[in-house]
Amino acid sequence: MDQQTPVIANQQANQITLRSAPCDPENGHDINSKDLINKALLFAELSMIAYLKPEETEKAALRLGFTRTTFYNNDGSQAYSFANDQDIVIAFRGTEPNEWNDIKADIDATKALAETVGHVHRGFKKEVDDVWPLLEKMLISHKQNLDKKLWFTGHSLGGAMASICAGRCLLSHIDTRPEQVHTFGSPRVGTKRYINHAKVDYYRWVNNNDIVTRTPPVWLGYRHAGKEMYLDAQGRLKELNAVQRKADLWKGFVIGLKNKQIDHFSDHLIDNYVDYIYEETKPRSEG
Repeated sequence: MDQQTPVIANQQANQITLRSAPCDPENGHDINSKDLINKALLFAELSMIAYLKPEETEKAALRLGFTRTTFYNNDGSQAYSFANDQDIVIAFRGTEPNEWNDIKADIDATKALAETVGHVHRGFKKEVDDVWPLLEKMLISHKQNLDKKLWFTGHSLGGAMASICAGRCLLSHIDTRPEQVHTFGSPRVGTKRYINHAKVDYYRWVNNNDIVTRTPPVWLGYRHAGKEMYLDAQGRLKELNAVQRKADLWKGFVIGLKNKQIDHFSDHLIDNYVDYIYEETKPRSEG
């Protein structure tokens, strides 16, 4: 799903631009002290650095105020936990084209019974099934982890995993409840019955023509969950009606052609999500 992954994966932490104000719980600057857009920027950047090699991810996370970074990997299903004295963020890696396990997860659009009600995407559920025991063990292995605020994020396949895993937390035998979920370029994960039951505080970021957000198709019974945060053809956060949305999608496609890009794929790149959300943190000029 993510053509950009090999580029990010080969970079070093000092090559990555990070613009979020670092978390500093000792001085009252934890995640909850940020407004919604600055939270989204932080989670987008954590989703981005999750593509780096583990040692580089750790260095980048330290710059964002997370003193403990742990990498989880089981049969190609991968996630990070980023922790400090106040918060734990679980960020899932998106699709890696050289990982057959990820490719299988993307194309397996058959439905599987969810732990709650309804059905979820079988491939995405399998990815969560692989890594969830490791995450659950982390949360219960240290009592202080249960006292921290828990957040979930991810890009592409990682976004689907974050959504499913956050819902699973509500059913876990341990006392965990996600504060918030932010996903970027996430596909649809389940049926209408499932998404109406698995309720979490969820913000789903969509960049204009991002093709991954349109899969799996609605005619197979899949629906999106959460509150959509739509970035228009200019990369600005907008609420558009159906007619305006259609015109904006066409506008984005034309802009892509002028830039010699296929808009449906370039809009999926995590760098674009980060850049556009960063622009939203700045005051808008009048007019």
